[in-house]
Amino acid sequence: MIDPAFWRGMALGASLIMAIGAQNAFVLRQGILRRHVGIVVTVCAICDMTLIAAGVAGMGGLIAAYPRFITIVTWGGAAFLFLYGLRAWRAAFRGAGALQADGSRAATQEMSWQRAIGLVLMLSLLNPHVYLDTVILLGGIGAREPSPGNVWFAGGAMIASILWFTALGYGARLLAPLFSRARAWQILDGVVGLMMWGLCAGLVAQQM
Repeated sequence: MIDPAFWRGMALGASLIMAIGAQNAFVLRQGILRRHVGIVVTVCAICDMTLIAAGVAGMGGLIAAYPRFITIVTWGGAAFLFLYGLRAWRAAFRGAGALQADGSRAATQEMSWQRAIGLVLMLSLLNPHVYLDTVILLGGIGAREPSPGNVWFAGGAMIASILWFTALGYGARLLAPLFSRARAWQILDGVVGLMMWGLCAGLVAQQM
């Protein structure tokens, strides 16, 4: 019989992970392009599952005791988001091309799977909110569940993460017909650039 803590973990995990952010935008983009989707989804899920497990195991208290860690991650994340946003804006102004019939994008340099992993790791781990939300908040709530409820809670949150990234990555291909036009990519790149710079400004404002 499934412990009620499982459903509590799944509900909280889903509510936190579904928020629009840099990581989800990247997964959506790769899903539309149909490039390295499995790798990107897997890395995102593994990062999330590791942080959930660490939080439920008590790491949240350790991070909360060392606020300098969050400060370092915040500035590092802000710098990365600024550069990533700049890259998106450049692509938007250049009009980098449209999807071909086979799902490949014209006039775009192929991204290697190693680069895809590197980008998704930075988007996942250079985000202070992932430590505040996933490790401290979600992990702290899960850690208060009496055993074995804490394990069930963590399991529910992990399942929510796997389902979300899988649905986002593989479901994004349904949008491929829309992105057969270069103009659609310009709009998406512009929105992504605006989002990255907005997130960057938010992180900087927190440190001012």
